[in-house]
Amino acid sequence: MNPDVLTQQLDLFLDVLDSGSFSAAARRHPLTPSAVARRIDALEKALGTNLFVRSTHAVKATPAGLAFAERAKRVLAELRLARAEAVSLSSAPEGLIRIDAPAPFGRRHLAPAIAEFLSAYPGVDVQLRLIDSFIDLEGGNLGQVDLVLRIGPLADTRLVATPLAPMVRVLCASPDYLRRRGVPRHPRELTDHEGLDWDALAPPYAWRFEVDGKLQHIRPGRLRMTANNAEALLFSALGGLGIAHLPTWLISEYLVRGELVPLFCEGGLPAPEPSGIYALRLEGEASSRSRLLLEFLRNRFGPVPPWDLALSDLGRA
Repeated sequence: MNPDVLTQQLDLFLDVLDSGSFSAAARRHPLTPSAVARRIDALEKALGTNLFVRSTHAVKATPAGLAFAERAKRVLAELRLARAEAVSLSSAPEGLIRIDAPAPFGRRHLAPAIAEFLSAYPGVDVQLRLIDSFIDLEGGNLGQVDLVLRIGPLADTRLVATPLAPMVRVLCASPDYLRRRGVPRHPRELTDHEGLDWDALAPPYAWRFEVDGKLQHIRPGRLRMTANNAEALLFSALGGLGIAHLPTWLISEYLVRGELVPLFCEGGLPAPEPSGIYALRLEGEASSRSRLLLEFLRNRFGPVPPWDLALSDLGRA
């Protein structure tokens, strides 16, 4: 089997195991739930055993599936290590990689990762442009740049999207705000609170909560500040102005230090959103140096990002 196909198949299997549903796994890949089911059927047929027990509500691993998962994790780790070593030994990559990325994510996570990558591959150079607006992050500049990092739903299916990390959003406020205004215990209580929100191009899953089995849009009753920049909302939340609904890649360090308090996280982090963090490129063969960087970022940011690993004890007494 082609190593890329095997890697994708095992990644998909582990995502189904982790999420407990074909639909949730499909959201982590550019696939439909039915396509995920067909691929899992093909894998089970090839192995000659059932890996999952399917029901209308969930997909649960069989004992054979759990045993296979342990092997699959080790196989994936070895395949990725072998690929990285083969590329490094066969020919040292050289040349320029041009990248556009959202400014807040780029400053916090991408730039340090690229610095580590460049130290490992001295023949490679990177031109990194950090962009504050969403306008150039749909892939419109591809051709002028090699890769575009996109956070959120993918609009153009003609582009090749490499998933880098899931997207988790947490409701949060400063300890000072919660002392003054009280701690909301249910999303419905947000209407009695002050909030911080986007004034345009709001993320599609912000302020969405499952209430009575349905996803509902519930925002604070009064918006003390609106902004078109995530970091502006973060600093306002740190300043005690209100409640914000922000991604963990932006606020993890502040939650760990107690400068922000997570809300509605008694059971741990919320489930990842259907959209995630992707690297986009044009169809066609990517350069070897771009492929190497993509693999480096996939390993650096996934399958569980370091900013979410830091929150693994969230909600535990």
